[in-house]
Amino acid sequence: MGDSEPQFIQIGKNDVKRRIAVQNAPGSGASSLPGILWLSGFKSDMSGTKAEALAEEGARNGQGVVRFDYSGHGLSGGDFEDACVSDWLEEALAVFDACCPGETVLVGSSMGGWLALLLALARKNSGRIKGLVLIAPAVDFTEELMWKQRFSDEIRAAILADGRWEQPSVYSDAPYVITRKLIEDGRNHLLFGTPLHLGAPVTILQGAQDPDVPESHARRLVEALPLDDVTFSLVPDGDHRLSRPEDIDLLLRAVADMSTR
Repeated sequence: MGDSEPQFIQIGKNDVKRRIAVQNAPGSGASSLPGILWLSGFKSDMSGTKAEALAEEGARNGQGVVRFDYSGHGLSGGDFEDACVSDWLEEALAVFDACCPGETVLVGSSMGGWLALLLALARKNSGRIKGLVLIAPAVDFTEELMWKQRFSDEIRAAILADGRWEQPSVYSDAPYVITRKLIEDGRNHLLFGTPLHLGAPVTILQGAQDPDVPESHARRLVEALPLDDVTFSLVPDGDHRLSRPEDIDLLLRAVADMSTR
């Protein structure tokens, strides 16, 4: 799979097959660095600022970088409203299994942080998880950040009655459609409530001015990983995206550090 043109893989069975776009830039054969698997956020894709910066840095140092679009996102097939966490996790696992044969650093942003954790737990015994770098990890966001905290009684009632609700977005002119399926399926993948053990080091990058994933939410993840080596970096003036040049530099340094541990 080349870097310039994405390739497509079929994931799922029968009538729920999805055509998933993947960009796999192989590393240099002379490099001993682990590969990188990028996991985007909710309604984001593999062409975002942080993903592109990782791919460019990987090309410079001979490090392989794999990126993909979830179903209903970017270049992949499928309808966003039909998809849920189970689908996106299945896709992440399939891409990891197909494209990441060696040691791999998982880099996840927002929802991608939650998926990176779920992937690391599912492939804990593979011996291929070098570490995780998580940017504003939105762990359990469908339940903890949406259903419990942000949604009013009226919004919850609308989702239950109509099966969907349109949430205005500060990142796009089009609203985010939150479906009942997304909320209910998310409950099958909740991580908070019991201690977690990934068996791999974790670096968390968090903006103190993040309106979507509060600092307290990211710190809750630190507390949920009592047996793992966790580094927590707070950017005092950082927002949710952490995509300014100085934020990108911080991300690249964190990934380089994780890669050479």
